[in-house]
Parts: sequence; C-alpha cells; structure tokens
Amino acid sequence: MTFTIYGIPNCGSVKKARAWFEEQGRDYTFHDFKKQGLDAATVDTWLRRVDWSVLVNRKGTTWRQLDAATQAGVHDAASARALMLAHPSVVKRPVVVKGQAVVVGVNPEAWSSVK
Repeated sequence: MTFTIYGIPNCGSVKKARAWFEEQGRDYTFHDFKKQGLDAATVDTWLRRVDWSVLVNRKGTTWRQLDAATQAGVHDAASARALMLAHPSVVKRPVVVKGQAVVVGVNPEAWSSVK
C-alpha cells in the first residue's frame, strides 16, 4: 500500500512533503484538490482519525477570505466537514494517508513511523 498525499500542487507545505517522499524513495500518489476534488467519504475517514480542528487551516488564505459568520459557524466536526467539502482549500495541507494512518501537516517524523 502506498501513501496518498492530498493537497494542491503550488502549496509550499505540499511541495515539502512531495520532496521528502521523493528523497526517501517512498512511493506515493498525489491527489490534487483543485483537479480531483474532495469527496465526503474521504473527509469522513479523516474525521474518524483526526480531530476536526487539526484539519481546518484557520491561518490560510481561504479561511481568511471567508466571512465572519461562516468562520463562526465552524464549531464541530459536522460544520467542519461541510466547510471542507465546500472549500477544499481550507484543509490544512498536506494530508498524508496510508492505511489507517492520517498525518496532517509537514511531519517527516510521523511519516517515517507509518509502515
């Protein structure tokens, strides 16, 4: 089973992740949110393994462009799920998945520990 890296190709964090996997000689598949979208089943899987507050990037451009009411409406897993499906770019990147493991953000130590 190979890793899947979810993100957008021009994101600096995604570039770092892809470079690390290539340097380590680890196989991965890249899932581009912009071209391939993000489906509910994938988001639901992430939410079973990672807290919603980790998945929502409150520091990114997409979040800052949302109106205050939308931002305030994100207060639990269900509201975060709806936001991520409507605006995939609000997901903290990269999301790296292999089997049951889901690692959010640039974390080579965690990636190394996934077998």
